[in-house]
Amino acid sequence: MQPFIDHARSVGRRPEDFPPLARGRSLQVLFVTCSDSRVVPALITGAGPGRHFELRTADSIVPPCTPGRPTSEAATVEYAADVPGVREIVVCGHAHRCAVGAQVRGEDFSAVPALRDRPAQAEPPADAPDDDPAVAEAVREHVRTQLLRLRSYPCVRGALTGRRLRPHGLYHEVHTGAVLEHRPDADTFAAL
Repeated sequence: MQPFIDHARSVGRRPEDFPPLARGRSLQVLFVTCSDSRVVPALITGAGPGRHFELRTADSIVPPCTPGRPTSEAATVEYAADVPGVREIVVCGHAHRCAVGAQVRGEDFSAVPALRDRPAQAEPPADAPDDDPAVAEAVREHVRTQLLRLRSYPCVRGALTGRRLRPHGLYHEVHTGAVLEHRPDADTFAAL
């Protein structure tokens, strides 16, 4: 914990960094990704504070839109689409996913039922190692699924219809730093 405390103290010694943040932000993107600490949206995008809105969930899961049963994820999506009116929405999956790796290794999920019982998604073959192409393809399919789920949200559907919002799917290779983008016309992922 000490390194975190030391850094927090040093941040407070740069007061010139904070007045622009207090005046507002310029949100253009809702960046949906995994809560895995190896995936750092600002590092991937180069965006500084106040540039994009983040939704970080286990496995980058966007729950299905269920009217009358709001979730914190739905509130984040609605806020980003309707209040600052983001122009881009990104779902970013990544290599070496913790949950997929754990499932591949046959780890017991009984102690974490919220993760065990998460919404259905594509999974790799049970015998595939983390760096196997089948795992990467399962993650990319998961990104496609989350993009489809986002389209079920009325605020996203309306913004897409009005062409004021563009969806993007990304796949981040943690081990290389490479980022692949989903190309809807060919339904493939290609290097940026």
